[in-house]
Amino acid sequence: MADSLSLPIAPIAANYDHSSLLSRNSAFSSRLLPSKCFSSGKNKLNLSSLGQYSFHSLHHRVSPIRALDSDVPHPLHKGSVDFKSKKSYEQWDSLTSTFSGAANIPFLLLQLPQIILNARNLLAGNKTALLAVPWLGMLTGLLGNLSLLSYFAKKKEKEAAVVQTLGVLSTYVVISQLAMAEAMPLPHFMATSVVVGSGLILNLLNYYNILNRRIWQIWEDFITVGGLSVLPQIMWSTFVPYIPNSILPGAIAFILAVAAVTMAHTGKLSEKGVKFVGAISGWTATLLFMWMPVSQMWTNFLNPDNIKGLSAISMLLAMTGNGLMIPRALFIRDFMWFTGSTWGTVSYGYANIVCLYIFNSIGREFFIAATVGLISWLGCFSTTIKLSYVLYSYQPET
Repeated sequence: MADSLSLPIAPIAANYDHSSLLSRNSAFSSRLLPSKCFSSGKNKLNLSSLGQYSFHSLHHRVSPIRALDSDVPHPLHKGSVDFKSKKSYEQWDSLTSTFSGAANIPFLLLQLPQIILNARNLLAGNKTALLAVPWLGMLTGLLGNLSLLSYFAKKKEKEAAVVQTLGVLSTYVVISQLAMAEAMPLPHFMATSVVVGSGLILNLLNYYNILNRRIWQIWEDFITVGGLSVLPQIMWSTFVPYIPNSILPGAIAFILAVAAVTMAHTGKLSEKGVKFVGAISGWTATLLFMWMPVSQMWTNFLNPDNIKGLSAISMLLAMTGNGLMIPRALFIRDFMWFTGSTWGTVSYGYANIVCLYIFNSIGREFFIAATVGLISWLGCFSTTIKLSYVLYSYQPET
């Protein structure tokens, strides 16, 4: 009988005896691992031999949730049999949820300095200073937060939904300050207020399963069309004036998005096509946030002097907040969430810290501390995940 390895949340055969995994007061069952993983005659786990079981050797045994299935509510429960009651699952569920919830702290602190600065300028009557904050960029981030809030609320990921809710509220406060300073057109602010209010209420009702499914579908269609229209326009605008300034990318994407949503509702798409359309809103929101570091690094390349205006603390907070969400994304095998969090940690937070160091905007001590912290976090957790696979997830093949 061969040994196979699966994720802690992978489906488990109904006839499999869970007691053979690992009990609180019993030794690890030697029959679940090859004999070379144990010290001779002592039935003790040999960590040096265990290390030979790399992720490469597990690739064919563990299948991640496919990209199109990322937005499926509770994908980790599909096909599982009474596994949520196991102590191993509960421990990892609690731990990764705690990490995800802790991301609220750095993300809240990330926006707070800007809110305080704007408030001071408004009280001092210095409305011109708020013109430095691009309202279009803030509006794009707000749309991304709303889309991801809907994504996580649908998946019942409470901690991640709270993170996105705080992102929506903090960004809306900044946009309100810009409207007060007349740095944002009033009609745009009023429309934004309606969308934000509606989005928060609808997501709250949907989270507690008290929202009509048809209304929720209309909301999902709205954020799908909005997200898909904004994404290519933002990408195009990044490289202006090296390319012509045009609204054509956004207009074309809008037409395609409306056509895709219409075809999905009229039954003119295959099952895979309908699933693709349903996943668009979450992926466009993720790609919007993933594009932020690309835009920032492009700006740094064109205007190296402007990098001094970047806050090293803000970049560190962005790296920390995204990094804290990686464990949860790994645990529930959410490819979209993992991609966005990892990209935000490495390409947004850390990459900009590297740029700041190259242009002598931060000291060596700060750079080394950030580097060691990032490597330690990623390395420590990847090792822990690897051990957890072996300790909790072995099941024999029949």
